[in-house]
Amino acid sequence: MTARGIRAALAGLAALTLGLGGCGGGEPSGQAGGGRVTVFAAASLTETFTRLGRDFEAAHPGTTVAFNFAGSSALATQITQGAPADVFAAASPATMETVTDAGEASDTPVTLARNQLVIAVPEGNPGRVSGLADLTRPAVKVALCAEQVPCGAATAKALDAAGIRLTPATLEQDVRGALAKVRLGEVDAALVYRTDARAAASDVDAVEFPESAGAVNDYPIVVLKRSGDPADARAFVDYVRSDAGRAVLAAAGFQPPQA
Repeated sequence: MTARGIRAALAGLAALTLGLGGCGGGEPSGQAGGGRVTVFAAASLTETFTRLGRDFEAAHPGTTVAFNFAGSSALATQITQGAPADVFAAASPATMETVTDAGEASDTPVTLARNQLVIAVPEGNPGRVSGLADLTRPAVKVALCAEQVPCGAATAKALDAAGIRLTPATLEQDVRGALAKVRLGEVDAALVYRTDARAAASDVDAVEFPESAGAVNDYPIVVLKRSGDPADARAFVDYVRSDAGRAVLAAAGFQPPQA
């Protein structure tokens, strides 16, 4: 090859290298696929988001979704303290505000679903619990969520509406902890979300009560500002809010967002 040919070949290689570098670095192109999305989600979303994660991966080959399920308040604290995450789905607007007020959201959160409380009792309802008033009976041991977490805040609102004061046998840091106490036979009842009781239908029964209608929780979701893969993160949020995603949420007992 002549000197001129060698120089031309090297120039072409340099241009190709720069082109590839421009595609692989800097801001994402906006096309989802091939990344990893880490989702911090409220404990009550465990089954539905696990299913939606699998469905999303199937629809976006090469992309993986990892979850951290826990109480919304604990997750919000982890995010504001720098825990790496791409998406946050909370069980109440109040816990989402912890994240948005800290400047951790990339945009305005949107509501993906709503959830309502029920009284979870052992299968067959041996205590014949029919409403909140029955939980005040001396022999009835009750598990509640701590008031600083969304299910606890909703419980406090429902109890206030009913004019009822309860002394719980235990206070739990997320709704799954309260439900577990019923499943293990450690309490006679727990105030949990309708979706959690439905997921545990083989072990518990759900008792509806009218005061829960005034304590419905909205579930907001947002892509986080420090996401390492914002394109895939936004694609996941869009999928959760799509018709397919909402069908999965509805089947689990979630209510649609208010229009």
